[in-house]
Amino acid sequence: MSLSVLILGGSGFVGRALCEQLTRRVGADARVTVPTRRLPHAQAVQSLPGVTVVQADVFHDLPDLVKGHDAVVNLVAILQGSMAAFEHVHVELPKRIATAGARRLVHVSALGVAEHAPSRYLRSKAAGEAALQVAAQTHPLELTLLRPSLVFGDGDKSVNLFARLQGLFPLMPLGAADARLQPVWVQDLARALVEVLLRREAIGQTYEIAGPRELTLAELVALAGRVAGRERPILRLPGALATLQALFMECLPGEPLLSRDNLASLSVPNVPSGKLPGLAELGIQASSLEAVLPTYLSPDGGVARLDAWRARH
Repeated sequence: MSLSVLILGGSGFVGRALCEQLTRRVGADARVTVPTRRLPHAQAVQSLPGVTVVQADVFHDLPDLVKGHDAVVNLVAILQGSMAAFEHVHVELPKRIATAGARRLVHVSALGVAEHAPSRYLRSKAAGEAALQVAAQTHPLELTLLRPSLVFGDGDKSVNLFARLQGLFPLMPLGAADARLQPVWVQDLARALVEVLLRREAIGQTYEIAGPRELTLAELVALAGRVAGRERPILRLPGALATLQALFMECLPGEPLLSRDNLASLSVPNVPSGKLPGLAELGIQASSLEAVLPTYLSPDGGVARLDAWRARH
């Protein structure tokens, strides 16, 4: 079957995996458009067969971008910023997509979203979901929501960072060490996105996308260090010190490694509720951290490849 898909955020971490999975699964019948404000950012996908990269602003050019596509996948998200920034990206953009003429929309949200969640990130994600649910009732919009846990894989900015930091410091100070996570491999999330695009029965559904095992943040950090050959002792920070650490990082130039809003998000279990369908219902067997991490994080070059990747970006 032929399929034309507009992928918003297609040049990012998840977007690159989705483009690869779409071209592999649908083959020559796939026509994928990836808009980006800066063409060099999409170099990783522009050579894939069937993928067209266009220079555009997704906030202002949506009607023209949506035109002629069977489906839209929205991967655009931020982890840091003011409430206004979160509202702009997580609420206003989904609203604009819904009214720009999209017939089919697959929207990636997050586990733990709730109207009264403790973080701006989770509250704004919940508001975006709610706006799309209303739009699906008032517009000819076929909506599917995906709520992933922490996404890991080659080039991520979480597990890779945990491994790299343990190579720089003699111990690892860690806030929210007992936070509960169920990390999912980026390729499994990408496969899930392809499946819901191809399945009519996925319309109107919300999927919780998670890996096969729950673990704490401390366990995840230790595993990343162990696989990379640079495991360090973890210094568990109590709440007040963790908040001070996050505040200090917010004051540093550039995007902070950790913010107080990130800490607030970690206070909510990042695990499936068990009340909604997930990878199994899409015919996907979730891959484990232990099986995947050594393929890109091992001492024989995984972290070196991460450093090279960061230098390019």
